[in-house]
Amino acid sequence: MQPTIEESFVRYVKEYQEMCGSYVHVYQKPPTPLEFLRTSVHPNRPAIIKGAFDDWPARTKWTNQYLRSTMGKVPITVAITPNGYADAVTLDKITGKEYFAMPYEKVMPFDRFIDTIEGKENSPNKHYISLQNGSLPAEFSPLEKDVAPHIDWCSEALGKQPDAVNFWFGDSGSTTSLHKDPYENCYAVIRGEKTFVLFPPSEYYCMHESIYPGAVYEPNSTTGSLELVPIHPPTKTPWIPVDPLSPDYTRFPRFRHAKPLIITVQEGDMLYLPALWFHHVLQNGDQGVIAINYWYDMEYTNSLFPTMGLFRDLVAGVLDGTNLHSSDSDKNSDSE
Repeated sequence: MQPTIEESFVRYVKEYQEMCGSYVHVYQKPPTPLEFLRTSVHPNRPAIIKGAFDDWPARTKWTNQYLRSTMGKVPITVAITPNGYADAVTLDKITGKEYFAMPYEKVMPFDRFIDTIEGKENSPNKHYISLQNGSLPAEFSPLEKDVAPHIDWCSEALGKQPDAVNFWFGDSGSTTSLHKDPYENCYAVIRGEKTFVLFPPSEYYCMHESIYPGAVYEPNSTTGSLELVPIHPPTKTPWIPVDPLSPDYTRFPRFRHAKPLIITVQEGDMLYLPALWFHHVLQNGDQGVIAINYWYDMEYTNSLFPTMGLFRDLVAGVLDGTNLHSSDSDKNSDSE
């Protein structure tokens, strides 16, 4: 009897899990380009790098006092949500519909954002600096001198410079929902710690990716409370609806086959997050959590990219009857 598509995918997922397990390579010092390429990039496996940015001035200088004195009244873009989830599948309690919810983006002076993080300015909402696509040079250029322009061993291994260098600043109130990015990601935690809940590309079958109409949080003109407002003209975005920390197996039964790889990146450590790995991100830090990440465009001639397209066609298209190719392109901005 021939196996079904479902049975074939389950066997594929389990086989990868059995072969690779939960092993995460830890470099005790920055690797050579060849070592990094062989040990992490080619096998498409995450790694922790110790001492990767010990020489950055940011490592010791980036206190809130220093950031206030350096950035001060510089206007910056802040993502604001009522629940700490931006770019996430969210149920609108008013309409009873699920949307791909994007944050309310507000421009404010940097020192006012610090006031919010320190609790000096009360707000019922969660504030997170998470603007992407090169936010460090775009909005935080006074801080560029305190970090490296690129990760030398990664740049040499990949044969390219980063497409974007991004600045992150938030607190434990903000969480990044489960998603993937088409980038090789070097993620440096400068203050606090970040916990990444990871799943390899081989577990796409488990993710229940689907299409959701877009909405954005906007302040109510009367109450000022943030409410979801559907985007017009309507947009459609493919996204993953599962909360990996509290999955609803009734709605998402295939997620039972997924096995999370949980990595807590401590202050002073760097995470290498390979392209197309699914990740859900939490953070923790008394004075706020700060990170810099370097996005290197993935190698599209690698078989991984068309393989993911095949997975989508078989799982979303054949099994679920959802044509993801008719939706808007994958959204990657504002996602770690």
